[in-house]
Amino acid sequence: MVSSFIGTSTVLVVDDAPQNLTVLGELLNPYYRVRVANSGERALKVALSEPRPDLILLDVMMPDMDGLTVLGHLRDDPRTRHVPVIFITAVDGVDNEERGLALGAVDYITKPINPSIVLARVRTHLELKHARDRLADRNESLEHEVSRRMRENLLIQDLGVRALACLAEARDNETGHHIVRTQSYVETLANTLRDTEGFRDALAGSRLGMVVKAAPLHDIGKVGIPDAILLKPGRLTPEEFEVMKTHPLIGAEAIARAMEQALAGAGPQSEDPRFGAFAFLRVAQEIALCHHERWDGTGYPQGLVGEAIPVSARLMALADVFDALVCRRVYKPPLPLTEATRILVEGRGTHFDPRVVDVFLAQPETFHAIAQRFADPDNEPPVRGEEKGGAGA
Repeated sequence: MVSSFIGTSTVLVVDDAPQNLTVLGELLNPYYRVRVANSGERALKVALSEPRPDLILLDVMMPDMDGLTVLGHLRDDPRTRHVPVIFITAVDGVDNEERGLALGAVDYITKPINPSIVLARVRTHLELKHARDRLADRNESLEHEVSRRMRENLLIQDLGVRALACLAEARDNETGHHIVRTQSYVETLANTLRDTEGFRDALAGSRLGMVVKAAPLHDIGKVGIPDAILLKPGRLTPEEFEVMKTHPLIGAEAIARAMEQALAGAGPQSEDPRFGAFAFLRVAQEIALCHHERWDGTGYPQGLVGEAIPVSARLMALADVFDALVCRRVYKPPLPLTEATRILVEGRGTHFDPRVVDVFLAQPETFHAIAQRFADPDNEPPVRGEEKGGAGA
């Protein structure tokens, strides 16, 4: 069999001598679609027109633009870079052959040509080329499938996180779009601080995305708070507040148990617990546990001070409080942006990391726009000025 691709492959023959084009054309025509070019410049144009060549037979010694120069242009163009080129030349010399092969030619045939050798070499390199094409198509298909599954897995993960967050939200029915807004606030803070000393390591690489994705889980522990306390329409008594203060521990412990059970049921080939989903859950755990810690150490549940508080929780702390201030709650009306800003400034260095407050102060309208865009249904959006008053969070 001369070729397994008879009638389907295109061969471009390049030679400045008409008789050589005729001889090679007649030799190849019974088996392949043959295109010809009588100069290097013409060859480059034909190589980019349809039908594109699957293989090029290229004369080395041509006027104006020789075969080596043509090959250089072919290899520089991504559209022709992978088309195999066989040099055909009357020049018989090892140096010349080495130069051509170094430039990317796949083979060398010397003149006068031997028809059987030409057909054998053409067939061999076309089969190799089609095999590479099939492999490339298969690899591309596999890459698309891997990408599709990764997107699907990420979507499932996002939906799972959102479902858990909504479960907590459903028990506290005044929060509405609280998890969407606070996640957007955290993303804004994190993107601004990612290159700042003291924040860079905590927000490096995939960590920033994990912090943003985990933000909706900050109040997951509220599922363990009794309705009488969680939904109370007034201020909590000191005893009730002590119960409410347990929700960070409840959330962190629930995430810890989930990781322990996952590791216990995993086989030896399971994911390294330092990475991937486990790394994400650790970020979620630190946010759930520490988002009520205060910069001066008066927060709960651990009384952490300053930079002992994880960066993710410091971002969440400001996002959570700001949202509580500018949105309606069962125990308070929404505050105007100016009043909420004043309260955040008062908490700079006591409740909040000063650098996080400074980021907020540099772009308050960004946070206000998020609050308006994701305002709760049937609830008026927060206002900028002093036209509304009300108690603090």
